[in-house]
Amino acid sequence: MSRFATVTAGAETLYGAVTDAGFVALSPEFPEWPTLREVIAADGLHALARAAQGRAATHPHGDFTYRIPVPSPEKIICVGVNFPDRNAEYKDGQEAPPNMSLFIRFPGSFTGEGQPLIRPPETPQLDYEGEIAVVIGKGGRRIAQADAYDHIAALTLCNEGTLRDWVRHAKFNVTQGKNWDSSGAMGPWLVPFTAAAQLDDVRLTTKVNGELRQDDRTSRMLFPIRRQIEYISTFTTLKPGDIIVTGTPTGAGARFDPPRFLVPGDVIEVEAEGIGTLTNTVEDEG
Repeated sequence: MSRFATVTAGAETLYGAVTDAGFVALSPEFPEWPTLREVIAADGLHALARAAQGRAATHPHGDFTYRIPVPSPEKIICVGVNFPDRNAEYKDGQEAPPNMSLFIRFPGSFTGEGQPLIRPPETPQLDYEGEIAVVIGKGGRRIAQADAYDHIAALTLCNEGTLRDWVRHAKFNVTQGKNWDSSGAMGPWLVPFTAAAQLDDVRLTTKVNGELRQDDRTSRMLFPIRRQIEYISTFTTLKPGDIIVTGTPTGAGARFDPPRFLVPGDVIEVEAEGIGTLTNTVEDEG
């Protein structure tokens, strides 16, 4: 399985391939593509895969730091309340809404694999939401569901960290609870998307300190990913490098009685079959 990441090593930001031995820096060989966003726009993941074949790691594990895989995407669009048990938490009698709930996140609200989620001093209610994220490769507008998968370049994982009381500061929007600096994470890497089986029925789990908290399958989504791409591209033109965060199962900390919010020292692992595991800790803002 090919895995491509953005990392920092010393003062350098690099992209390349992740292997069992470490990281293979490839960006110096492709100056025409400054970041993985340009690689994706040029349909260049295959070229990276070829360049990585048989190569020794340039940086062993421990000598580099993961960043979010696609730096500065134009859009990060998140789908809310997209699993049946998650929808049931709202107790409004609605089995499934006619259309999906959406909100926007800024790139700076995410950190990379192995980095701490930051709990701000304004609230202790930092929560986790494990999700699969799809990265758009071929842009488009009014994309049909039948064609939607042709527009996906790669998959990654997301811990869509949320400050729960701040999503309730207003009547309708959740933006301010979803965009605290480094409150969520994305990564560790991109896995090229080549087959429908990578998305159609995939197990997605979240563990906190080894305890299984979230566990569901993509086949149970209220709004499947094909539908997400169709719906979102109706009102906005999707661009290469755009990211759709596709929804979290039930089991977030806010739904326990009493709530079980994240505290410094916690370890959160978001895992999906065929993609990998995204692991982060928690620290207070210093």
